[in-house]
Amino acid sequence: MIEEEMEKCMSDESQSEACGYDTVVQHVTKRTQASKEYKEMMQTLKNLMMTVVESMINKFEEDEIRGQERQKKNQKEKSSCYCTDNCSDSDSSFNQSYKFCQGKLQSILDQLDPGQPKEVRYEALQALCSAPPSDVLNCENWTTLCEKLAVSLSDPDPVFSDRILKFYAQTFTLSPLHMTKEIYTSLAKHLELHFLSRENHIPTLSAGVDITNPHVIRLLKKVRLLNEYQKEAPSFWIRHPEKYMEEIVESTLSLLSVKHHQSHLVSQKILDPIYFFALVDTKAVWFKKWMHAHYSRTAVLRLLEKKYKSLITAAVQQCVQYFELCKTMKADETLGQSNHSRDNQKTFYYLGQELQYIYFIHSLCLLGRLLIYTQGRKLFPIKLKNRKDSVSLTDLLILFIQLIYYSPNCPKMTSAAHSENYSPASMVTEVLRILCDQKECAVECLYNSTVVETLLQPIHTLMKGTKDAPNCSETALIHIADILARFASVEEGLVLLLYGENMNSSKEESLTGAHVIAQFSKQLLDEDISLISGSEMLPLVKGAYISVCRQIYSTCEGLQVLIPYGLHESIAEAWKKTSLLLERIPTPVEGADSVSLVSQESQNIMAWEENLLDDLLHFAATPKGLLLLQRTGAINECVTFMFNQYAKKLQVSRQKTSGYGVLVTQVASTAVGATALRDSGFITGLLSELWSSLEYGRDDVRVTHPRSTPVDPIDRSCQKSFLALVNLSSYPAFYELVGNQDLPNKAEYSLREVPTCVIDIIDRLIILNSEAKIHSLFNYEQSHIFGLRDFIIDGLSVERNHVLVRINLTGGPSERILPPRMLEKGDDPYPWPMFSSYPLPKCYLLEVTRSAHIKQDSDIGKLLSHFKMSDKQAEWIESCRRQFCKMMKSKPDVISGGALVEMLENFVLHLTESPSECYFPSVEYTATDASVKNESLSSVQQLGIKMTVRYGKFLGLLKDSAESDLTLVLKHCARFLKLQQTSVKSSLLGLRGGYAGHDWFASSLFLMLSGDGARTFRLLRRFSRLLASAFLWLPRTHVSRYLPVDTVASGIHPVHFGSLHSVEMLLKAELPLVFSAFCMSGFAPSQICLPWLTQCFWNYLDWIEICHYIASCVFLGPDYQVYICIAIFKHLQQDILQHTQTQDLQVFLKEEALHGFRVSDYFDYMEILEQNYRPVVLRDMHNTKVQST
Repeated sequence: MIEEEMEKCMSDESQSEACGYDTVVQHVTKRTQASKEYKEMMQTLKNLMMTVVESMINKFEEDEIRGQERQKKNQKEKSSCYCTDNCSDSDSSFNQSYKFCQGKLQSILDQLDPGQPKEVRYEALQALCSAPPSDVLNCENWTTLCEKLAVSLSDPDPVFSDRILKFYAQTFTLSPLHMTKEIYTSLAKHLELHFLSRENHIPTLSAGVDITNPHVIRLLKKVRLLNEYQKEAPSFWIRHPEKYMEEIVESTLSLLSVKHHQSHLVSQKILDPIYFFALVDTKAVWFKKWMHAHYSRTAVLRLLEKKYKSLITAAVQQCVQYFELCKTMKADETLGQSNHSRDNQKTFYYLGQELQYIYFIHSLCLLGRLLIYTQGRKLFPIKLKNRKDSVSLTDLLILFIQLIYYSPNCPKMTSAAHSENYSPASMVTEVLRILCDQKECAVECLYNSTVVETLLQPIHTLMKGTKDAPNCSETALIHIADILARFASVEEGLVLLLYGENMNSSKEESLTGAHVIAQFSKQLLDEDISLISGSEMLPLVKGAYISVCRQIYSTCEGLQVLIPYGLHESIAEAWKKTSLLLERIPTPVEGADSVSLVSQESQNIMAWEENLLDDLLHFAATPKGLLLLQRTGAINECVTFMFNQYAKKLQVSRQKTSGYGVLVTQVASTAVGATALRDSGFITGLLSELWSSLEYGRDDVRVTHPRSTPVDPIDRSCQKSFLALVNLSSYPAFYELVGNQDLPNKAEYSLREVPTCVIDIIDRLIILNSEAKIHSLFNYEQSHIFGLRDFIIDGLSVERNHVLVRINLTGGPSERILPPRMLEKGDDPYPWPMFSSYPLPKCYLLEVTRSAHIKQDSDIGKLLSHFKMSDKQAEWIESCRRQFCKMMKSKPDVISGGALVEMLENFVLHLTESPSECYFPSVEYTATDASVKNESLSSVQQLGIKMTVRYGKFLGLLKDSAESDLTLVLKHCARFLKLQQTSVKSSLLGLRGGYAGHDWFASSLFLMLSGDGARTFRLLRRFSRLLASAFLWLPRTHVSRYLPVDTVASGIHPVHFGSLHSVEMLLKAELPLVFSAFCMSGFAPSQICLPWLTQCFWNYLDWIEICHYIASCVFLGPDYQVYICIAIFKHLQQDILQHTQTQDLQVFLKEEALHGFRVSDYFDYMEILEQNYRPVVLRDMHNTKVQST
């Protein structure tokens, strides 16, 4: 009927719009209540309820009469019970009655008296168990009943005792907290009195515990019931007053703190309650749950501190005693034999030694949970009996660590899980893992030299080869490696391993943890440790410690420390041996056993080979590590392994592959890395995924309606593919992938033809210069927009105009105007003129202040006076630098034009006359202008010359003849540098001839010298002798004979493995939020800095700032190149964090100019960086010529 009325209303509503939800409900309710059907239903329900109530009353009266007859010997009840209409409708009852009366409870109390016959007591207890808990609770005699039950718990009759426990369990399950609290406290008090009573026969430690003994069974049942409630109570006690929770906590701690007056002999010790709790809850789960929430943790810790600290003292004492036991045992004699003799049989008897171990595990877990929290740590130090000194936090943690390698080995049991979960070393390691994961706790307790030395003690012993040391098993070594790896994965722990507690200490009395771990790992790889050589678990030990090293060398600062050990070479050598071993495995012959054995051996070797490749691959996490990886000759195999891992995960999920994002961008920033990515199929896979997203759409998305035309330059469905290709856009990598290749420009393209390389993408999506290409695209507009955006970050008409203006207009943020990418609101949505032919419309040009015409004031004259020659070279150099810094801070704008040029020329000339300042030797050069005119320049250089001249004219620095002058300068530079280059046989395009890119540094000096070619080349020749030339003038060290042969062959420039490595190291230390933003975005900071430094910040900074960048690096040292990059990231910090949230950080940093950044504004900050980091950064730059290990 209701549904019919609803349909009528809805049909009426469709005709008139005045009806809402509330109106419909009111209308249907009124119509229903007035209907005949509703009245008939209510009358039927009333008759039925009257019959039920009458039946209940009759049944109740019958039960009442029967109960009175059964209680003839008892006093007559003073009041009777009558059931009214508000009786409970619960079907649970007291002897099938419907209200638990006051008289009945009194009757049960009388029947529970120990003097009553057994049958009467049983029946009374059965009646109590059958009664509704709420009725029992509401009776006035509830408190008396609790007391009676507590007394009855000691009844020797096991059946009666079990029935009382059943009532307790039922109360715990069905009753509210204030009722269960009384039951719990009474049971806890009963147990406390039970253990304190001399009449009860509590087992002793020497006798052990027989869990088939009836007395022990009853005791364990009571303890287990308490423990089960302990674990459940935290889930609901926050909803009740705090006093209830505190009473439960206090009664528990009071029970667990019970101690007997012990005999002088430990073997005659009477077992305390804590032993039985450890039997039923070995890992102290109850304590873990009580400490989880602040609500209960506060009460627990307060009571432990004020009244029950003895409980913690006993736990510490137990750990100390167990450790002393382990130390006195030789080769697991006692415990080992005991365990072996009981391995293959089920036992119901716990020996005293086993009880001690179970209590130790309980104490270990309890203390481990306690140390997580600040207030828990404040309970230390702990004063123990028979011990002079108190046990501090550090003492306790050292004891835990020593237990790992002093504790006995667990025998190989049938139940592997049991051995793993309860072995001493595993349990201690699990506790230490938890503490490592809690940063505050780890910093306070673990990250100190004493703990690290304790962890490294067995490693020192094995490296020394002494046999009188404790027998440290391979399993213990793996556990120690696990803890060390967790140290190395956190910044505070890593710093401790690298530098020790005092980073600034000049003492080198002992090696820090990182050095010891690296030495040990190298010896493991070389199998140079006799005590464990030949062990079956040796590969696992190797893998564990290489993983620790991997955590270290995958960071810039960690790699700096580990480089001398040549781990990359040792790991590569181990990988080569493993690969050869894998090839030599014989083909399995018929027979299941042989096939199984060979297959298992093959799987183990393959797993070890993959681990080694993964370890090598992680060298690519840093710029310098990438150079080391390339030197091993295994970069192709590592990248192939990475692609296989990526492909496997891609089959499972389309989510971004975790862990390899930064590695890909580091690898893709070099020519050799790009080649490896191409050969592995990685790039082809990315392009296939891109093409599928653009042209076909995802095949796992159900299409319910046509997709809307994207309005953004990059559709969200293609965002991941777009960012993956952006990561390949560094110039060395891009040149290697597309250099010297022609566009296919086919006459016909199949719709099923998918691009497989970058040049195909350019042909199909960007250079759409034929009808065939356009017709081959299903989504022409979206795909073409993507193509333009992928390389210039733009697309189609409005975006195309932006692209053309951008590539034809050079300048910093305040030197050029770029048209917007989107239409504007209003009558004229796009007022910008289209640029399709030269000259560029003037509306895109800004008026620039001609810095060359700045009037020299007295400050400049004073500054220039300091740059005149002096007899005292060292003093003169320092004086010039001080004056330069002073002017950069006070009047930076005057350091430009002719004044800056004169300063540079004088300073460089003076430096080159000082042998100590010269990094490269002098080279005799006699070529004339006529002799170099026949030198050829690449098309890239010719294009760069045109851009330089156009920019110079815009700045008012060059004349019309400047193009030929700059061309001559670059030809002289090519001839001059060729004299210092070595021949390289390489498949890399970038190493087959001269420098592949344009010489932006030489072009910058040409502009600074106002187009004077002779002065420019003369300054470059002198400058080429300085260390700064290796990092500012990139062609200077291209295939240079002054670099190590393997460095030249790698094709990786010193700027990449030198400056950019330092940038990432300093960025992590100085701007952790920015560094984390890069990690979250999945690419490396070096990928952004590389184009900045390669093109001398052209198009990123205004001309005056470019001059200040060059001058700062020349006057103050090449390490200022690093500090300026850090200053830029500091300037962009808020923007970086914002674009990390919008997931377009790569696009923002690659595309946007550095708005608002001035070198002079950050001079104070850079001076601080210099004070803190110059020794490391400059030393690293000086080592560029050194052949690394």
